[in-house]
Amino acid sequence: MTAQAASNVTLYGIIDVGVAVQKAGGQDTTVNMKSGTRSGSRWGIKGVEDLGNGYSVGFILEQGFNSDDGSVGNKWKNKKGEEVNGAFNRESKLYVQGGFGQIGFGRLGSLAGGAQSNNMLTGWALGTSYDAGSWTNLAKGNGRLNNAIAYVSPEFAGFKLSAMYSNGTNEDDAKWSDNIHYYGIGAQYTLGGFKNSLIFEAVDNKGVAATANSNTAYLINLGLGYDLGSWTPMFAYQYNWQDEGVKDHVFGLSTAVKVAGGTAKLGARYLLGKNDGAAQGAEDKRRAWTLNAAYEYPLSKRTLTYAYAGYADGSKALKKDVTKAMSQKDALRYNGFSFAVGVVHNF
Repeated sequence: MTAQAASNVTLYGIIDVGVAVQKAGGQDTTVNMKSGTRSGSRWGIKGVEDLGNGYSVGFILEQGFNSDDGSVGNKWKNKKGEEVNGAFNRESKLYVQGGFGQIGFGRLGSLAGGAQSNNMLTGWALGTSYDAGSWTNLAKGNGRLNNAIAYVSPEFAGFKLSAMYSNGTNEDDAKWSDNIHYYGIGAQYTLGGFKNSLIFEAVDNKGVAATANSNTAYLINLGLGYDLGSWTPMFAYQYNWQDEGVKDHVFGLSTAVKVAGGTAKLGARYLLGKNDGAAQGAEDKRRAWTLNAAYEYPLSKRTLTYAYAGYADGSKALKKDVTKAMSQKDALRYNGFSFAVGVVHNF
């Protein structure tokens, strides 16, 4: 006998606004009202319908925005390099779940992207928050993917497996060999105080312009953490490589500590790498280290205030006379300092 179907729909969101002082190596100091330093500002709609017999179908539609000026956030670029201001740029997902696990379709966050419902990234206390303190701002990340399908297994003895494929990370209207494809597989272990993950990702770069490196880019992320109650030590490691391109090792040690009614997050990272695609005679060794600290204090169940400070120092191919030619956002990954304070409200 099939149970009567039931459904519900929820409107939700996050607003994050603050002030940031930033100085990239070789560039001017800036002071800005800033959106999304701790949590990307967003609003969304999610719903689920019970189909009976343990099965359900659901959706997540989520749009990012910039709370300082109301503009659209999380834009992406098509093959022509044009920005796309879609209605649900953070996530647009339809899924079916049951005893077999969950299978979802649409615009999804990659397995190690640090955001959205399919995220598996662990091992770094600051996650993908706090600008230069984000794990994917020193290590690599594959962000959000269009035309994706993802499978998440049921949990067994603390283990959960995920697999994801994108038929075109931006567009898939060309022949298959001209689309850029993403492949990801990962395992997560969450039991007791443990929260660990191991993720492998690849982007084949098919259809990339001939002037760019079109070899497949690979990522391996390992994240380890154990909750000891008052504090949680963590370790993160990434190896990313591409033939005729960058090959980096990134190591991170961090912790989250309960202090004075709030949470302090501390982290240090080191990048050791090489760029095989460097011009002849140019420096090919890549070195950088960062220090990051944040404090979050809850004002209520839905509202918190935060402060963040970060410092990055690069050498070899990432020294200041090189990064000063980058955008401020990119340069701060390797050289400079950031300080920010703000408020986050959840609804």
